Amino acid sequence: MAGKRILVGEIGRPHGVRGLVKLRSFTADPDAIADYGPLTDEAGTRQYRVVLLGDGLARVDGVTDRDGAAKLTGTRLYVERAALPPPEPEEYYLADLVGLAVETPEGQPLGTVRAVEEHGAGSFLVVQGRKELLLPFTRAVVPVVDLVLGKLTAIPPDEVVVPPSAPSAQGEAAE
Repeated sequence: MAGKRILVGEIGRPHGVRGLVKLRSFTADPDAIADYGPLTDEAGTRQYRVVLLGDGLARVDGVTDRDGAAKLTGTRLYVERAALPPPEPEEYYLADLVGLAVETPEGQPLGTVRAVEEHGAGSFLVVQGRKELLLPFTRAVVPVVDLVLGKLTAIPPDEVVVPPSAPSAQGEAAE
């Protein structure tokens, strides 16, 4: 039985006519993407062998033309979680947070981490409970992560309510 798979990269658009692709690596060292074992699809049923060429370009074994490369655009690349090195203290693989119970400092349940999303400015935890919460994954909001106990403590920020804006003087028509 296969273990948990971790997203480590994504094949981008074709580059040129000889089957090269742009490759986005999500590993700490982008050039180490292929060092963690076979790259697979999410289910682990298809393997991809990539040769890094520098400047974000790669060759995928078996792909020799632009059409073959185009068919791989958007393919997400995964490795077995067990193949990755252990994280440093106070660091976490975001995939390890999925499924953790979420509670307040007082012990009140808020839900379960359904997903972790990256929006450029930082990671957010999607917590499924009575209502879905989107929590920034920061020390201020998530002061405690306990992977051994399978839970984390969260202090949700106050809700932000944006009132509708008043019509501008320029947008109003004179009657």
